[in-house]
Amino acid sequence: MKRIGNLYKQAFTRDALLTAYHAAARHKSGKRACFNFERRLACNLDALFCELRDGTYRPMPYYNFEVYEPKQRTIYAPAFRDLVVQHAICAAVNAIFDRTFIDQSFACRKGMGTHKAADYAQAALRASPRDGYTLKIDIRKFFYRIDRTVLRRLIERKIKDNRMVDVMMHFADHGEPLGIPIGNLLSQLYALIYLNPLDHYIKRELKIRRYCRYVDDGVLFGLTRSDCTEARTRIETFIQDNLHLEYSHTTIAPVRKGVNFVGYRTWASKRFIRKRSIYVFRRALKLNDIQCAVSVIGHARNTSSLRHMLGKISKEMINENHCIQKIYGQIDRANARPAG
Repeated sequence: MKRIGNLYKQAFTRDALLTAYHAAARHKSGKRACFNFERRLACNLDALFCELRDGTYRPMPYYNFEVYEPKQRTIYAPAFRDLVVQHAICAAVNAIFDRTFIDQSFACRKGMGTHKAADYAQAALRASPRDGYTLKIDIRKFFYRIDRTVLRRLIERKIKDNRMVDVMMHFADHGEPLGIPIGNLLSQLYALIYLNPLDHYIKRELKIRRYCRYVDDGVLFGLTRSDCTEARTRIETFIQDNLHLEYSHTTIAPVRKGVNFVGYRTWASKRFIRKRSIYVFRRALKLNDIQCAVSVIGHARNTSSLRHMLGKISKEMINENHCIQKIYGQIDRANARPAG
């Protein structure tokens, strides 16, 4: 496997750091940390450049806080200057690793979000035998159980510049023996890298034709029940021996029952958003939280849930919100197209 060198100097030029700053500041212009960094932009970027050039750069301590939806998690928010460095790293290495990922590895890749994953899952269900089965796998506490020694070894398969690997691994450490910090930009890339060997094992060794994964949730489609049982056992052995992970749970179900995946309840013929999303939408309407309501509507696009949700919206809300008007227009144009 070809390994790439001389990345460190390319990633951390003054021009590269300025570009990374603009990426980090996108959608954060109202944040105090972004404002304070921008007040002395030239000095702050020069200080980062000198630290990285001299090898003295170290990330600042994280700001930790808890979130409780959909479940309790500890979020590690990096300082803004460290977010700039992470954007510079991503700009240098994303394309290198992206070429190694299978086409059905979704999440945190351009154009490969939840809608794309749900579209693939529905297409896979339609292409599967009606008497077939699906195997859904979920990794237990994935981000908290990543072995950083294994992660470094996987990164080094593609990058031979030790200084680049060292600075990347700074952002994998959060003071615990295992795991990577949830909240880092780079943690999203690390998750893709860490489970990439599993994807190739399933596709190349197990010869599974229809398979997709979104972070730590994966689905195998169109197998016999005995094939599902065998695949579940072999995958469990692989992740234990090679990635030091274990299942949270697995589900074997008939294809006709569909799959619960990436926030959707999907069958071959239809797709709905989860009941919790409907609850969040109704609560947003009650609280007049337009931004939240529009977000859930966007999530429900191309599902059978959308008509029901739009029927709950008042005419005043439709007239005041451009996003909802746009969605209505798309639905009307779709309905106006001739069948077939």
